Amino acid sequence: MRLERLHLLNFRNYTTVDVVFEGLIHCFLGRNGSGKTNLLDAIHYLSFTRGATSNPDASNIRHGEDLFLVRGVFQLSEKPKEVTCSYSPDRKKKIAEDGKEYTRFSEHIGKYPLVMVVPGDIELVWDGGAVRRKFMDTLLSQMNKEYLEQLMVYQTHLRHRNGLLKMYAERAAVDKELLATYDNRLVAAGTYIYKQRKELVNRIEPRVKQHYSFLVNGDVERPGIQYESDLDTVDFRQELLLRLDRDIALGRTSVGIHRDDFRFTLQGYDLKSYGSQGQQKSFLIALKLAEFDCLFQKNGFKPLLLLDDIFDKLDDDRILKLMQLIMKGTFGQILITDARPGRSLDVLREAGVNSQNFEVNNGSLVVLP
Repeated sequence: MRLERLHLLNFRNYTTVDVVFEGLIHCFLGRNGSGKTNLLDAIHYLSFTRGATSNPDASNIRHGEDLFLVRGVFQLSEKPKEVTCSYSPDRKKKIAEDGKEYTRFSEHIGKYPLVMVVPGDIELVWDGGAVRRKFMDTLLSQMNKEYLEQLMVYQTHLRHRNGLLKMYAERAAVDKELLATYDNRLVAAGTYIYKQRKELVNRIEPRVKQHYSFLVNGDVERPGIQYESDLDTVDFRQELLLRLDRDIALGRTSVGIHRDDFRFTLQGYDLKSYGSQGQQKSFLIALKLAEFDCLFQKNGFKPLLLLDDIFDKLDDDRILKLMQLIMKGTFGQILITDARPGRSLDVLREAGVNSQNFEVNNGSLVVLP
C-alpha cells in the first residue's frame, strides 16, 4: 500500500497544498512549528477518520476559515482509491471513499492501516492503563472489525449502565429488568474483548522480545507484557450482581474490561520503575515494530509508517538499528519529520537510503533537489 497524493485545504496552518509522493521514503524538514507534524496528522485522518491527538476536529480548521478538507489517493491494489475527510461545524465530519460517503465511520477503520511513532509514545510507559488500553484497542480495531464493533457496544452500554446507577442512587429504587439488559450486553461484548486482548498479547509479546533483542544487541534483558483483567479471576455476570449495591453508591461500574491494564516489564519488573530511559525507548520502538508486524501479517501488505521527530528523540545506536531495518526493506512507505534537515539527510545518506525530501515553511512545501 502506498499513499500517492495528499491534498489539504484549510488544514491547520495550510491554506492549500498538493503533494505527490515518489518512492517510499519521504522526509518533511523544517523548524519546529512549521507544520511538519500537521502533515502526518492529516494522513492519520485518512486512516482513522480522526487526528492523532485528542484535539477536537474544529481545532484543525485554519484560523478564519469555516472548514477543512484532507484528500489522499492510495495505491492499494491495481486500482487507486481516493479517501476524503472534511469537517465544518455546520455540516459536521464526512468521510468518503471514491466519492461514496460512509454512514458509519467504523466501516473505514483498518482499510488503510498505519503505525505512527511520536515523542509522546513515552506516555505508554509513564501513564495509566487507559493509554495502554487505547493502544491495544487501536491495533485490534485495525485488525478486526468485529472487535471495534464490540468495543463500541461495550462503551455505549457501560455509559448507559453508569447513568442508571446514578439515577438509582437518587431515587433509591432499582429496575432490575432494565439493568439486566445492559448487563447482558456488557457481559457478551466484554467477554469477546477480553479474549481478543488476551490473544493479542500472546501474539505481540514474542515480537516485542525479538525486536528488543535486535535493538540492544542481545537476549540478556527480557521484556514482557502482562495482561491484567478483572475477568482473569471472576465470573463477569455474577460479579456485576454482587457489586450492584457498591456500584450504586459509587455511581459507576467497578468491574469489567474497562479497567484492564497491560503491564510492560523488563526482567519481570515494572518497566516504568525498573527501566532506564534507554531501555524504555528500546521497548517502545520494539512495541511499535511489533504493531507493524501484526498489521502486515493480518493484511498481507505493509502499513504506512509515520515517524515524527524521531531523530531528535533517539540516540545514534537506535537510529542506526532503524536504518538497518529500512535498508533491509522491512518497511513499506515511510514518512519522516525532522527539525534539523542536515542531520536526517546525513543519516539517510550514510545508510544508503534514497529519500524524497520536502522543505516545510509555515504552510508551504518545496521539494528539495
